[in-house]
Formats: sequence, structure tokens, C-alpha cells
Amino acid sequence: EYWLSYRELAEQLIPYAKDMGFTHLEFLPMTAHPFDASWGYQVTGYFAPTTRYGDPEDFMALVDAAHQAGLGVLMDWVPAHFPKDAHGLARFDGTALYEHDDPRQGEHPDWQTLIFNYGRNEVRNFLISSALYWLDRYHLDGLRVDAVASMLYLDYSRQDGDWVPNPYGGRENIEAIEFIKTLNAKVYGRFGDAMMIAEESTAWPGVTLPTYLGGLGFGFKWNMGWMHDLLDYFSKEPIHRKYHADLLTFALLYAFNENFLLPLSHDEVVHGKGALLSKMPGDPWQQRANLRLLMAYMFGQPGKKLLFMGAELGQGEEWNFAGSLAWHLLEYEEHRGIQRFVRDLNHLYRDQPALHQVDYSYAGFEWIDFRDTEASVVSFIRRAKDPDDFIVCVYNLTPVPRHGYRIGLPRQGVFREILNSDADVYGGSNVGNLGGIQAEDRAWHNQPASAQLTVPPLGAIFLKPENNG
Repeated sequence: EYWLSYRELAEQLIPYAKDMGFTHLEFLPMTAHPFDASWGYQVTGYFAPTTRYGDPEDFMALVDAAHQAGLGVLMDWVPAHFPKDAHGLARFDGTALYEHDDPRQGEHPDWQTLIFNYGRNEVRNFLISSALYWLDRYHLDGLRVDAVASMLYLDYSRQDGDWVPNPYGGRENIEAIEFIKTLNAKVYGRFGDAMMIAEESTAWPGVTLPTYLGGLGFGFKWNMGWMHDLLDYFSKEPIHRKYHADLLTFALLYAFNENFLLPLSHDEVVHGKGALLSKMPGDPWQQRANLRLLMAYMFGQPGKKLLFMGAELGQGEEWNFAGSLAWHLLEYEEHRGIQRFVRDLNHLYRDQPALHQVDYSYAGFEWIDFRDTEASVVSFIRRAKDPDDFIVCVYNLTPVPRHGYRIGLPRQGVFREILNSDADVYGGSNVGNLGGIQAEDRAWHNQPASAQLTVPPLGAIFLKPENNG
């Protein structure tokens, strides 16, 4: 086996990430762990970077190189469980010191790992000190907190009789809730610009509400419902998509209940689930077009974005922790096209305030039309803080080009086509609008103006008023 060191990662990964337009690098747990196949999630050293890639100073050099390149660094942090290895925290002094003695409270049946006793002051202080340590000593820009749902619910993945209710007879883990609130309050109290991100998969209210308002106090929450719906929709043959339009639109009913992050993470490309590309239906051309379309839809939606490595290459095999990414695919133009698309999409996202500035209220999002299920074409507007700064996003979810397709627009005038996922440089068929369209004084879709345009097959186009930068 050969692993890149922290310093080799700094030399090779940082320039690539900067060129691709990424804003942050999120690492799976870089803490000391005993089992490679856990991907670092079975942590034994809460204050130690894994030595697989170098020493602590090497990890510091990696973070510093990222910062010098303008990239933030996030790390997955695991306070939800720990392994039973004898050299770890399990039965540390011969007793259930960090965990509960009762396996109904102290063990995860799914992962065969142990659960922290969040009711002990010593345990809470240990974990909070660990979180602060990574932000302080290694200058990380934030932590993605793993498996928050498993902490919140006493009956998580348990049958009746296999869990112990709280003092009020409920299933909420009151001690874990207080720990999470204290954790976030301490982190934001010392590092006000840190990112605290919850991987929380249920409808628990107020995950990103401040603690002083009764929330858990995270800055962001992974939108797992959006991810499942989107991948379910895109896995369907285009001819059947008209029957499942709700999968594409449902997330907008709750999109502003939390500060959401839209994740296409490692969990979606392992354990037989296949790579993103392999989830797409159709022949190879259609699969690549669908992948570009999926990412264009993701980047148009409100919420921050997370894309797992390899998707930007159009990798067809699911992720294998023991192997390299399929870099050889870049020998082929069709895969270089996907990479160019992700690069351009990232830079466009960063450069256009309308795509990222107002993510957490309806002031930044407005549907134009989602009712044309027969054609499977949807369109919406994204707005910046300045409501006159906006981008129109139009998506054709079928392989049939839509010529002369009329959509409503907020104003008359020329709109530039600032992105077309079907451009030949991305591996598409180059169907589009020759760089722009003219909106006329004809009301449509409850908008004061409209235009006829061409929406490419399995394609997305982003339009922006010409006089708006």
C-alpha cells in the first residue's frame, strides 16, 4: 500500500482544488484510528492526527497550504461513538468510564461500537476539549459532526425493549442534547467564524437554530432528504420522470427551515450503491449528460454544496478507500469535459452572488414553473441580496431538446446564457441559444415578460440579464 503524506497532499491536492474552484476541503476523520475500513470513523485518538500520513507538523503544513491557497479546511469529527479496541477508551480503567455499563445505553447495535456517557462532566469536557483543540492547534475552519441523529435518540436503530427511556419516559437523549448545545456554544464562543455542520438525518427541529433560542446551535445541517429524493429521481429513466416530479421539488417545501448543506458525499458512492455516474440511466452519453444536469441542479438550488471526490472526473466505479481515484479517465475527452464543467460551475457559483448569497429565505428563490411534468422542464430564479441581481435556471430532464419553449422572465431585454451544460466543451451536443435570448413584453408564468428559448437535451441553462454584470 502507498498513502500520500500530508505534505504530498499539500503539493498535489491543494493546487488542483484551487484550480477547480472549490472553496473548502472536507476530510474524513484524520484522527488516530485502528481500522482503515472504518475510513477513520472509529476514532481512538481524539487529540492526535493519524500517523498514516505523517506527524502533527505535517498535518499543520497541509492546513497552512490550503489557507494560503484560499481554501478552508473542514474535518469530520466523531463524538457519537468509539470502538471497543482494548487500546482505546473502552473500559479505560476496567469500568464503564466513558460509556454506559448498560449495553442498551452504551452500545450501537449497527456499528458494534460504544456510546459516550454524555451525562458525565468529565466525558463532556473531554469531547469539547477535543473539538476546540482541532480548531485551535490545527487552525481547522470547522467540523462536520458525524451521526448526530444517533446521539439525539435513545431508540436509534433499536427495537422496543432494547433501549432505556429518559426520566420523562421519552426517547430523546437529554444528556446528549445538552452536550451538543454546550459544544456549539463553546466553539462559536471562541471561534466565531467556524463552521459547525450536523450530519442529522431526521426532522429534529431547530438543528441550526441558536442555542439561546432553544436550538442545537449548529451552523449548517446536511439535507439528507434532498439528497435521497434527488438521487431517486435521477436514477429513473427520463420517460418515467414525469410521474415523479415531486422528488425534484419537494425539498423546497422545507428548504428554509434550517441552514441546509446539500450533500453528495462518500456515503452515496459505497457499499454497492455505485458511483454517481453509474446511478444515471441511459447510454454512456446520456449518463454523462445526466451527471452534468444533476450537478447543475444542485448548484442552482438554495443551500451550500458538498461534492465527493471522483464525481468531477465522471468516475464510474464506486469509491474504494484502499485505492486511488480513477485519474486515468482524464485521458479521455468525455471525462475531461465533465471535469471542465465542474470547474466552470464552481467558479460561476463563487462569482455570482445570486447563486449563493441568499440561501436561507424565499427572498433568494422563486419558482417560475414546475408544473410542466409532461415535458419534465423546470425553471426558477435565484436572487442576490440586491433583488435586481438574479439568474434564471432552466432544466430539461429528458433527452428531447425543447425548441421554442416559452418561459416567464422578470423583465424584458437581453439575457446572456452564462452556463449551458450541453456545450460541446463539456461533452454535450452543443444545443443552445447562441449565447443569449431576447425577452419580450409578454406575460407568462406569472412573470411580466417571457421568451422562447431552446432547452438542450438532458441539459441546464443559466440566464442572466445583460445589464447586470
